Amino acid sequence: MPAKVHDDAFDSAADGAAGGAADANINYDDAIAYWSSVPASVNGVLGGFGEQTSVPKADIVGSSTFLRKLQTRMECPPGYQRLTIDMGAGIGRITRDLLWKVSDRCDLLEPVVPFVKQMEAELAPVAQRGKLGDIYPIGMQQWQCPPEKEGQYWLVWCQWCVGQLPDDELVAFWQRCRAALMPNGTMIVKENIAPVDDVFDTTDSSVTRTDAKFRQLFIEAGFKLIASDVQKGLPRELYPVRMYCLKAAQ
Repeated sequence: MPAKVHDDAFDSAADGAAGGAADANINYDDAIAYWSSVPASVNGVLGGFGEQTSVPKADIVGSSTFLRKLQTRMECPPGYQRLTIDMGAGIGRITRDLLWKVSDRCDLLEPVVPFVKQMEAELAPVAQRGKLGDIYPIGMQQWQCPPEKEGQYWLVWCQWCVGQLPDDELVAFWQRCRAALMPNGTMIVKENIAPVDDVFDTTDSSVTRTDAKFRQLFIEAGFKLIASDVQKGLPRELYPVRMYCLKAAQ
């Protein structure tokens, strides 16, 4: 799920119809079919808000600024590498434009075959620098951290992707992410925010969640919220986008 236009009339109708059960409508096969039909490009993965718009640059600037604010809270313990995994990575845009710059090595997860194929071209510069790790061509609901990487990830990045999972699957996924983090490891979640209730989108079979719902699910998954900020500089017609920094709850 990419940046999305906020349609007040649609949201109002969807809120009333689906309410808290919006995630019950998610269908993985429908989602894969939709995403396999769009171009394997920045414009495709961002729902038409590609490099001809301000969205990609504003997004990366916002994420970079958020990470800079968190530097002192994301120190890597001695003996560990800054290993990152980019979840629901699309064509690898965020790894290409940001994550490799702050990481020693970047893994990626993406189930849509055309997107995975496009990664080879998009991530060639990352590979040349020796920072491209493993690519997992599976869905988040299928991902199990490899035993050799359990407790090794410095950063788990989830952006514009977790709306493809129902609430219970999302909590289970985040619990696996928590177990994959090194001591003092961090998970960043960056997603569209619904204003009143969760909203189901039939286009890509995804849910846009409220801020309150996210905060509830973080607790259920065993995370504590360290910091949060709103992405600036996006077109007004889009849903607000919020960034969350999370650590495993003690």
